[in-house]
Order: sequence, then structure tokens, then C-alpha cells
Amino acid sequence: MPELPEVETTRRGISATVTDNRIRRVDVWQPRLRYPVPADLAQTLRGQTVTAIERRGKYLLLRLQRGTLLVHLGMSGSLRVVTADVPRRTHDHIQIEFADGRCLRYHDPRRFGIVTWWDGHGLDHPLLESLGVEPLSEDFNGEYLASRARGRRCAVKLLIMDAQVVVGVGNIYANEALFMAGISPRRAAGRVSRSRYDALAASIKTVLENAITVGGTTLRDFVGGDGQPGYFKQSLLVYDRAGEPCRRCSTPIRLIRLGQRSTYYCPRCQH
Repeated sequence: MPELPEVETTRRGISATVTDNRIRRVDVWQPRLRYPVPADLAQTLRGQTVTAIERRGKYLLLRLQRGTLLVHLGMSGSLRVVTADVPRRTHDHIQIEFADGRCLRYHDPRRFGIVTWWDGHGLDHPLLESLGVEPLSEDFNGEYLASRARGRRCAVKLLIMDAQVVVGVGNIYANEALFMAGISPRRAAGRVSRSRYDALAASIKTVLENAITVGGTTLRDFVGGDGQPGYFKQSLLVYDRAGEPCRRCSTPIRLIRLGQRSTYYCPRCQH
């Protein structure tokens, strides 16, 4: 599933094309996504200019003159910039054509994504209003994590994957950040010290920033806005490496399940 780095990579990849560009035509070839695409979306968007494209968690917010287009890539979605003469692919569900002839196409084999309209600025949409702090913001630090963990018995990995605590720390990046910080994913959130939360917050920022720099993690069919895959998977330290030697101490990486998610860790380096 596309996570925060993949979504941010997509945002950066399509920004130059869509920002300050006027929408000439919208084609909704398949309206049945996770939620139905608004029936009047084409009429609503036509003639409007995209003033900015932002990200909140895993949501992309295309700011227009009279509202916001919200896009969530779901489990298999992607956005690509193409010219109008590029043949439509299977699972291309929506196309936004701009005045300069370039198009933004939404592709989603599993159709679990979201494309919807909101008359306001988007942040007050019911899907976004309860989201936690952004992990790359100044508000996210060890003090914040320690305050949200106080008294909680859940595993620390589940805490940092809770979107009401912090957005966008998906399974891959949670595994990697906990390894970098030397914290066992199974440790109770309320039993992690403030100093170790300082290290964990810093590791989360580093892991996400590194993934964004190289274009996200290539899993299944994720591609960025230019149609190219990400390359962060090549540098994964623990994720998907069960039984392989730890890159620090050579102890075999272990695999367990926490919250129904695959969890990888080094039993020697993480405690």
C-alpha cells in the first residue's frame, strides 16, 4: 500500500504539471471506488484552476479556486502524468485533462482508493479532521510521543502506527525506525523512556525523509507521478528480511505479528 513517502513522492512529481493549470475536461471511466466518485465531479472541476497541491497524511489535496479535490491512493492506486494521446490502460479510472494538453490519470487495480470533492479547504473533511500530527513537522518529537504513550500498554509499534497519534508511519517504516532507534516493537508504549522516544522520533523522520529522497518503496505496482518506481526497498534494514543476518550484528532477523501486521526486528539490537 502506498505510504506517506510514496504519497509525498507523488505530490512532488505531479505538482509542476497540475499547479496553476486550468482543467479543460474530466473523464470518470469507473466511478465505483472505495466511495462512489461524485456524479457531478466532471462538471465541478471543469474550468477551474489548480492553485496548489498539498498532502495530509496519505491524502493528496488538490486546491482549486472553489474547493478541494481529495485523493487517497488506497492499496494499489497511483497518479501519472501523461499526454492525452497515451492509450488508456486497464484500471485507469479517472482522467483530468488540462489546458496545456497534459493529463493526470488515476490508476487503481483494487479500486480501494478515494477521489472526492469538498467545498472547503479539505482539512475539515470527516476523513481528515481526526488525524494525528505530521511526522515531519516540528510538532512531532520525543516529548509528544512520550505524552501520547503515557500509561498505554499497547506495543510501541502499534502506537506509532496509530493515525490518530501520528499520520503516515506505515508498517515498513515503523519496522525500520524501531530498528534504527534500537527499540523492540513488542515493548509496551508506556514503558519506553523519554530519551528513547527522542531517538524514535528522530529515526522516524530520518527513515521517511530517506524514503522520500529515493522515491518511496517499490512494493507490488507502486509508481510515482512520473511512472517510475521507488528504490527505498534496496536499503531496508529489517523489513522483509526474516532469517537473514542483521546488518549490524549478524543475528538472524525475526518475524512476528503485531496487530495483524508482519513485524521484523533484531532480537539482539532491539530491546
